[in-house]
Amino acid sequence: MRIIRGQYGRRRFDVPTNITARPTTDMARENIFNVLENLIDFEGVTALDLFAGTGAVTFEFASRGCSQVVCVEKAKTQYDFIRKVKGQLNADMVTPVRGDVFRFIASCQQQFDVIFADPPYDLPELPQIPELIMNSAMVKPGTLIIIEHSRANDFSSLPHFKQHRAYGKVNFSIFSIES
Repeated sequence: MRIIRGQYGRRRFDVPTNITARPTTDMARENIFNVLENLIDFEGVTALDLFAGTGAVTFEFASRGCSQVVCVEKAKTQYDFIRKVKGQLNADMVTPVRGDVFRFIASCQQQFDVIFADPPYDLPELPQIPELIMNSAMVKPGTLIIIEHSRANDFSSLPHFKQHRAYGKVNFSIFSIES
């Protein structure tokens, strides 16, 4: 795993071989963060990374100046890896949560400036994720939501949809909760 830019930029970490996540490719991550940097100033922002996997997106948010990054991951191997990298970077702004994303969405009362979700592409509940997030207590006016998905999903008809980006087989739908 490589952190692309910012305070921790160019740092590399060896991902455990028994990891079950499908990490966002470096190329797709770099491109979506270039888009996001034109939409929001990360300095001092609160971010949430759902289905965190290796934590690559989490640490990209942290590296770019977010004041708090909460990441939710269910699998022990990935969760432990995120905690290890957090320690190696002394990234106190990162808060890993081990648990089920759907329970987290339903119970979380904290509001975030940016919410990123990268569910498994074959997850049966994937089509419901944008609306679950948008209808949760986690959003506020101005919240930016990014959903990573395969080309099999089209979220363009949903409320608050702003744009779609595709980088190879990786697709992102971006939503913005208007003020």
